Amino acid sequence: MDKIKIAIIGVGNCASSLIQGIHYYKNKNSEDAIGLMHWDIGGYKPEDIEVVAAFDVDKRKVGKDVSSAIFARPNCTKVFYPDVPESGIIVSMGHKLDGVAPHMNDFDNEYTFVLAEKEPANVVNVLKESGAEILLNYLPVGSEEATKFYAQCALDAGVAFINNMPVFIASNPEWADKFQEKGIPIVGDDIKAQIGATITHRTLANLFKDRGVKLDHTYQINTGGNTDFLNMLNRTRLDSKKESKTEAVQSVLGERMDPHDIHIGPSDYVPWQEDNKVCFLRMEGKTFGDIPMNIELRLSVEDSPNSAGCVIDAIRCCKLGLERGISGPLTSISSYTMKHPPVQFTDDKAFKLVNDFIEGKLER
Repeated sequence: MDKIKIAIIGVGNCASSLIQGIHYYKNKNSEDAIGLMHWDIGGYKPEDIEVVAAFDVDKRKVGKDVSSAIFARPNCTKVFYPDVPESGIIVSMGHKLDGVAPHMNDFDNEYTFVLAEKEPANVVNVLKESGAEILLNYLPVGSEEATKFYAQCALDAGVAFINNMPVFIASNPEWADKFQEKGIPIVGDDIKAQIGATITHRTLANLFKDRGVKLDHTYQINTGGNTDFLNMLNRTRLDSKKESKTEAVQSVLGERMDPHDIHIGPSDYVPWQEDNKVCFLRMEGKTFGDIPMNIELRLSVEDSPNSAGCVIDAIRCCKLGLERGISGPLTSISSYTMKHPPVQFTDDKAFKLVNDFIEGKLER
């Protein structure tokens, strides 16, 4: 089969995990391929994904082969496949716009972005010349202007768009209509983890609802040491992130909670944690006879491989959308892999819908 040709905006930890994973699973089969939600999607396996273009603004990555750029600082995710071969794909200079928060300049270069002094590439031309079919957005949280710029580039170049961060594109009817009119699919918004804070919180909230337990109060507080958590120290960039994560939980409840009683969001940046994310979750409710109960949970995960486990499915489903001539939001894979999809389903329903889509039983 032909390769699925992807372009990547932001060669950070998430891109590193995805690219390592493409090569890691190359010599495996369905029996020993641990960590995948789907081994085969429409005939496509992980090794059938090929990076043909990449954009970044950090001088340690721009101008470098993607295979070495994914291991450059400030990336700090686990290296589980160190022997990624040279690809011949050189990282192009991206457009900064609002992609780098001013407070990032106050930290040591080891942990933050170091801007390259180069002219930005013509993104549309690079996409067209590379033959990219799908553009993946891995920009930092709060990059509203930059995300909309790259979404428009995808439209202008005629490539599909997978929006892995919480600026609402696929779930915004105005943007969704643009991709519909252009005749290309879009998946989004804000990537979930395979087993992360949001999916765990959703599952427990749904369990409370199904077992007749009234959820009175809940919080989810996260800490981490990657550039994502450093970037989110600027609370002004968090509005869409908090909305995305909160709505992911609210959407599975039978009755929406008062905003006073639900708190979901990042807490702090802990440098030595690097790409490890720790979630502290508490849920308080009442069972039979109005008797109080509570759950406290501590979850520790490597943040970026966790997201790559979902993105690798989103890419392959998006390719099926291209092959089938589907335009606009792909609602099944979006609800399965994203926190803020155009249509929210419970996770078990989303799992069924995406399998129906893969098998061709569902249009989108």
